[in-house]
Amino acid sequence: MSAGRNVAAAATAIIGQKVLPGMEREFETWQENLNAAAARYPGFLGAEISPPTPLQSDWVVVYRFDSVAHLQAWINSRTRQTYLDVGARYFDGPATQQVVSSGTRSPDPLVTVVVTHRVPPDQVDDFLDWQQRMVQEESKFEGFRGTELFRPVEGLQEEWTTLYRYDSAEHLDAWLTSPQRREILAEGEKFSAYRLHTIDNSFGSWFAFDGAGEEAPPPSETRTSLAIWVGLYPTVVLLTLALSPLHLPLWIGLLVGNLLSSLLMSFLTMPYYVNPLLGRWLRPPPHEPASRTNLRGLCIVAGAMAFWALVFYLVTVRWWTLP
Repeated sequence: MSAGRNVAAAATAIIGQKVLPGMEREFETWQENLNAAAARYPGFLGAEISPPTPLQSDWVVVYRFDSVAHLQAWINSRTRQTYLDVGARYFDGPATQQVVSSGTRSPDPLVTVVVTHRVPPDQVDDFLDWQQRMVQEESKFEGFRGTELFRPVEGLQEEWTTLYRYDSAEHLDAWLTSPQRREILAEGEKFSAYRLHTIDNSFGSWFAFDGAGEEAPPPSETRTSLAIWVGLYPTVVLLTLALSPLHLPLWIGLLVGNLLSSLLMSFLTMPYYVNPLLGRWLRPPPHEPASRTNLRGLCIVAGAMAFWALVFYLVTVRWWTLP
């Protein structure tokens, strides 16, 4: 979160929208422009777009603001309504919306499932008991990474919202299609009317930022791919050099090297090298000109790769030859 900003009542809106076939590219461009408009509103912390996946047929947009009041101001704004009027040509039916308000920042998950229920006031205790049984069962499944339950938000959200996280779409699908889940759903038949969305963030915490960069929308796939390249090249070459004295067979060397490179990328290369180096390009300040950001970022990428190429040329050709 940005320095000095109070996020004690941070609020998140999760909006699902079906898009007419053939209009996906136009919708995504429109949504990116809408997110840029949201970035100009007070309290904006970030916005993310998740395209449909095998587990989720809707496009899912997540808005994060530093308070329910600021989120409500954006959701009800004339600016947003004007954009919605223009974007209606891309929509295949009405959107769904869930709002959650949390006192802490949620971890950056790989796959998050958002489930909402309408619960009559006289059934809240039964719902909470049933929800607890659901959590106890899903926590036994491989890849489970935690859950959060949010009460309705007055003025914005009348439904109870549950967020639960898995480390991969495969592990999530195993839970969603499991007989254990079907059994618990049958037990809570009176709560069976629900909506479900999944939000896939395939690189997890590789692109988690603190500080002012958190205010910008998430980096594009092109930027994340280039950033991974910047980190992966020196990581793989350094590991190859480190493992070469062991004279491992190719298949063993690749097996060990891939494991070590994944660990190093997650715990060292990305958080301590790539993100500090490219953070301003990956998540630029919302009002910085895109041309300046892109030029600076591409220059840093080119400079970093040229530096590593020169270093490894000198090490492996001029100074030392791999055995």
